[in-house]
Amino acid sequence: MKTTEIKPSTGKLGIVIPGLGAVGTTFIAGVLLVRKGLNIPVGSLTQMGKIRIGQGSLSKDLMIKDFLPLAGLDDLEFGGWDIFEESAYEAAAHASVLKKEDFELVKDELMAIKPWKAVFNKNYVKKLDGVWVKKAPTYWDLVQMLKDDINNFKKEKNLSRVVMIWCGSTEIFQEVIPGVHDTLENFEKGLKESNPKIAPSMMYAYAALDLGIPYANGAPNLCNSIPALWELADKRKVPMCGSDFKTGQTLMKTIIAPGLKARMIGIAGWFSTNILGNRDGEVLDDPESFKTKEVSKLSVLDEILQPDLYPELYKDFYHKVTINYYPPRGDNKEGWDNIDIFGWLGYPMQIKIDFLCRDSILAAPIVLDLVLLLDLSQRASLFGNQDWLSFYWKSPQHAPGEKPQHDLFIQLIKLKNTMRWLMNEAPNTFLGDISFD
Repeated sequence: MKTTEIKPSTGKLGIVIPGLGAVGTTFIAGVLLVRKGLNIPVGSLTQMGKIRIGQGSLSKDLMIKDFLPLAGLDDLEFGGWDIFEESAYEAAAHASVLKKEDFELVKDELMAIKPWKAVFNKNYVKKLDGVWVKKAPTYWDLVQMLKDDINNFKKEKNLSRVVMIWCGSTEIFQEVIPGVHDTLENFEKGLKESNPKIAPSMMYAYAALDLGIPYANGAPNLCNSIPALWELADKRKVPMCGSDFKTGQTLMKTIIAPGLKARMIGIAGWFSTNILGNRDGEVLDDPESFKTKEVSKLSVLDEILQPDLYPELYKDFYHKVTINYYPPRGDNKEGWDNIDIFGWLGYPMQIKIDFLCRDSILAAPIVLDLVLLLDLSQRASLFGNQDWLSFYWKSPQHAPGEKPQHDLFIQLIKLKNTMRWLMNEAPNTFLGDISFD
């Protein structure tokens, strides 16, 4: 049973977002519309989902938002950074995710959200040119400026707590560099020396964690996966998680692949391609940024299918992922999958999926759930990597030597059983009224 108490959700919760683009503004506008009673939060487990408590005939279903002591939507305040000076209203109009008649209903609130100057390094996002950016002698000074933004926002809005969630672009592929990313001491030394191996996303994560603010990484950037920031999260006793919001094509993979494996249906190949025309698509048109996303996407199937355990079914399956930048499509991404499978006696079959999805529409409720659950984690005195939130990630962070869980349904069981544990309720064993002698 849990031994620590959950602190009450009193006062306002600030949400600070690096990247007030398509995802960030869709999230903010959506929350504003929902709390005005003008729409409903479809896709948000915390707002629309239910959880079963108790066993057998004594069980009952409760709304998750009523079961958990979450912050209320009326208590949320929004701020963030961007490399362009547009207000959240102007950015929402530019992103063209929501219809104008929708975000026009919250125009005044969106106009009031002006981005702070961002930390930006074109070497990490080569397809974009930042014009609203901070200048300072060292990376260490840039981090202090980020902290000042957060502290000023907290004071201005009279906030009791803050959560940071990265909604910015995908940075180029990186690996952990010994002497820079391996320890907190080396990382802080690198900040003071402006080491070029320290990415902007890492500076945001450091600023948040060092202030005791929970951090979530919505892109596949290396960012808070480095040992130095795990050390900082433990030192400051602050929760974090990541990485890469599970939307679109990968969401489909984590739904379909577990079903095929459950029925012991073989897979010969899985070809995936995407058409995307928003800023994310433009960034991913750069091979180095695409590699970061590719690694995130390719990791999913191996962990679900476990080819080493089931070599006859999955050992030699071929997996290919491509992303194509196509400006006319905008945020309305098309994810196309061809899956070559085989069944009884090895007879071949095929599955074809054409998912005409809206990336930011799928990501926005994930952002809402994550900020509320990270805030809950901190009030429950949880810290470090929150792997119980793997349900929301393409590449769930995991401790060295461990493998991440990618099966969406196992992730959901873990998520809900952790919710039960937080509230001192027994986990659901799904045994119903089965009894044992």
